[in-house]
Amino acid sequence: MSSAKRYHIIGTAGHVDHGKTVLINKLTGINTDRLKEEQERGISIELGFAPFKLANGSMVGVVDVPGHEKFIHNMLAGIGGIDLVLLVIDVNEGVMQQTREHLQILQLLQIPRGILVLTKCDLAEEDWIDIVEEEVRETFAGTFLEKAPCCRVSALQGDGIEELQQTIQNILAELPPRDEDGPTRLPIDRHFTISGFGTVVTGTLLSGRIKVGDTVEVMPPGETVRVREVQVHGEKAEVARAGQRVALNLAGLERSDLVRGAVVATPGFFTMTERFDARLNLLEEAPRPLKFRDPVHLHMGTAKVSARVALLDRDELQPGESVLAQFHLDSPLVAHRQDRFIVRSYSPMTTIGGGQIIDPAPVKHKRFRKEVMQALKELESGEGSFIVQKLAELGCVKQKELEQASGLGRERITALLESLTAADQICRIGDQWVTIETARAWHRVLVETVDNYHRDNALQPGIPHATLKAVLPTKVAPKAFEQLLGDLVTSGQLAQRGEWVARTDFTAKPSEEQIALLQKLEKVYLEAGVEAKGRVDMLALAKVPETQVESLLAFLFSKGTLVRLNDDSLIHKDAYQKTIAALTTHFATKETLTLAEFRDRIGSARKQTQAILELFDSLKYTMRKGDERVAWKLPE
Repeated sequence: MSSAKRYHIIGTAGHVDHGKTVLINKLTGINTDRLKEEQERGISIELGFAPFKLANGSMVGVVDVPGHEKFIHNMLAGIGGIDLVLLVIDVNEGVMQQTREHLQILQLLQIPRGILVLTKCDLAEEDWIDIVEEEVRETFAGTFLEKAPCCRVSALQGDGIEELQQTIQNILAELPPRDEDGPTRLPIDRHFTISGFGTVVTGTLLSGRIKVGDTVEVMPPGETVRVREVQVHGEKAEVARAGQRVALNLAGLERSDLVRGAVVATPGFFTMTERFDARLNLLEEAPRPLKFRDPVHLHMGTAKVSARVALLDRDELQPGESVLAQFHLDSPLVAHRQDRFIVRSYSPMTTIGGGQIIDPAPVKHKRFRKEVMQALKELESGEGSFIVQKLAELGCVKQKELEQASGLGRERITALLESLTAADQICRIGDQWVTIETARAWHRVLVETVDNYHRDNALQPGIPHATLKAVLPTKVAPKAFEQLLGDLVTSGQLAQRGEWVARTDFTAKPSEEQIALLQKLEKVYLEAGVEAKGRVDMLALAKVPETQVESLLAFLFSKGTLVRLNDDSLIHKDAYQKTIAALTTHFATKETLTLAEFRDRIGSARKQTQAILELFDSLKYTMRKGDERVAWKLPE
């Protein structure tokens, strides 16, 4: 990590009116119920935020979520980005319905750590508190909170607050840091306009860092904008880092273009998707089975969209079961491999399950296909398997594309690529990566293409370099093609002869009929000498069939019998040698050469003379200066 400090976010969870907001107020000195309606009703409706300074001086962000079942969508928009949850339980009421649903959500999102907080302990006897804690432990047995520390507090009296603060500090010290060196990703949970400043967005920075003046992409709408100002925990800052609560003033972005669930990100790194493959877990408490194409509400990050669940290997998913499925979204969102999500039933809305994304940009799958299920299982099985499977699917990609597809940072991807290369599963061609199987398949395609070309074009010395490259997918970069070709040349399977590629032992073998046509062609050009006319006229004189012209000419070029001046002008090698001799003779006594002088010297037409001199220029025998030429690197 580039920063020595660690930054974390803690959040609350629990039933309505169990004292979450009062507790946060006692810890931070801030009332997170900022809306008039919240203060009048005494319940949280929207997400609340506060900075929290620990005893060791560290600043932690706090997200206070509403506990009422009607506002569970707001709770879901804030809970996904936290590192530590304070699950708050009123000791006088014990575990309630929203306590259980919040626990299910925390489990499905795999929040790393938690603390059980029994509130309002000043209103209960010690024996009763013991009974409640035992009940809580029984309820949470088998969950990630099974062995979580339990703190007894009275937010109004201040009892147990210091112990809670110390427990928070101890747990945060044990947690790994966020990925500050990864791509920038900040899901927006609030957006508003400040007069004279413009659009402001807030959220938890999940990875990367954001500096004043940075260019970021906001998705949707997919606009690239500049960061005018950064605030961390309400204070101006030059840079925000992963794990911090951040507010950004974005220049040139209209608030009307924004929605909760949009993401501020590194430009060009993330993409919007309308479907993804995932592991879906249906809760045992789900009221009924989930059927193929059932509509659901899907919550991921701060986003909420409607989706349909395509079960790939069955028609129904029973409560308590787990399955690989494809989600089809009603509106696109930013999704990344390993992102976690919550699924709620369409109506009435209740949490029924959740899962983790396996592939954020898959093809549309056909159902009941063993090969589809096997591929998904391989994608799910681990990071290395995902890389190999994604390469097999995409053909060849650059490392940045793998970072985007996998959700892994650059360092982790680099390590995986090295490991998979050492295991002979993948290889690098140019600046792209492919599976070993793909590279071998492309080697075979190149060799087979050359063989087929030799069969159909027996007179040509080989297949043109550009024609051979065209048989590979268009995404294969020129450098990658050159390496694939180089491998075959090194192994002795192919040979590169100028612009031609051929089998190493290949030689052109004309038939008797072709030999006769070649002799006619050569005779026509030999007799014409430097006065050879354009290609059409010369071929008409030789009476060569149009279907064989290219092959016959290619053969004569490869043997050096004919010399190509340009696309229209050809000349016999004997005549060409005479022009070379004329050139060296001229410069033996003179310093400059004009087109008229050379025309008179070789006895050719002006057009043919110009073609010869332009060829000399391209070969650097001569250099043109105005209407004259001077000697440059004359042939010996």
